[in-house]
Amino acid sequence: MSDQIDRIGDPGSGRRVRGPRFQPLRRAVRIPVWGDLGIRLGIALFLLGIVIMIHWWDRGGLVDNLDGEVSFSDVVYFTMISVTTTGFGDIAPITDRARMVEAIIVTPIRFAVFFIFVGTAYNFIMKRSWEKFRMKRIQEQLEDHIVVLGYGVSGSESVNELIERGTDPSDIVVIDPGEDRLAEAEKLGCNVMAADATRDDTLNAVRISKSKNVLVSAGRDDTSILIVLTVRHLAPDVPISVVVRADDNEFLARQAGANNVINPVRFTGLLLAGSAKGAHIADYLADLASVTGRVQLVEREITSEECGCAITDLQTGGRGLRVYRDGKVLGFWEDECQDLQAGDIVVEIVPTDSGEARGDGHNGK
Repeated sequence: MSDQIDRIGDPGSGRRVRGPRFQPLRRAVRIPVWGDLGIRLGIALFLLGIVIMIHWWDRGGLVDNLDGEVSFSDVVYFTMISVTTTGFGDIAPITDRARMVEAIIVTPIRFAVFFIFVGTAYNFIMKRSWEKFRMKRIQEQLEDHIVVLGYGVSGSESVNELIERGTDPSDIVVIDPGEDRLAEAEKLGCNVMAADATRDDTLNAVRISKSKNVLVSAGRDDTSILIVLTVRHLAPDVPISVVVRADDNEFLARQAGANNVINPVRFTGLLLAGSAKGAHIADYLADLASVTGRVQLVEREITSEECGCAITDLQTGGRGLRVYRDGKVLGFWEDECQDLQAGDIVVEIVPTDSGEARGDGHNGK
């Protein structure tokens, strides 16, 4: 199974198997290493070609102290020793024009080629060390980020959806032992780490206690629950969402400290049952769950201007469905929802930009 985090060992033993230490946090570069090298070499060769053409065009201003004749091979030779500032003196500019060409045109190109080669050395030697230092600093300063533990089917879909909803990929940290899966997350611009998500040092390394949310999708319920326990121990106040597949493990996941428990098997069953009662129910629920749909569900705290208003009069123009107040769940039909109070959390349906563009207004789908 692609979701599975497969490095825990025997889950029934209750012990964590000590594995290799995690790899440092990393983030994809915009241009691959070999692509960057090719660009630099291409620019250097282009500049050398310009100098060769200039010298060939003005070869009358050059003198070869060996045989007195300046051939094309002599021009190439003179260009290389001139650009590299070697200067053996066997070929030299003798006319005023040739010397001006060397001073005004060739000398700036000489500096440009020099800096290209110095920059290449920096990029392949010094920059790698600098990048490790930079990522270490980023790792030390992580705050209000989203940590995704497990990058299988569910984890990858959640990351894609977060990015669609406007989350900066640089604010997402993905932890998974599979390098192939991490490479996909890295291409999206996420911070990635090859590590065991059940270990304290792994989670401390990504400052789990400073994160905004933690999403757990380990592929196995026992592994996911163990991860939730570890996260809750290190970050008592951070919201945790976890995917479990067995109904009897939902209670255990909540006991372990998960704020939200998602059962994809049960949700699929609900969609199937709903489709039997109406052809469009499953389609509408899928629409609500995705930011790319025509409508979407939004959870937020009410504004000060909305205090005292009814749930039908939300400033966003959305359709209010439910209010959470002091641990109590209130439906839109209940009297308490006709007088919103400070601190209320409302769940509403709002149209997306795509829905408005197609003339849906606030009516949903």
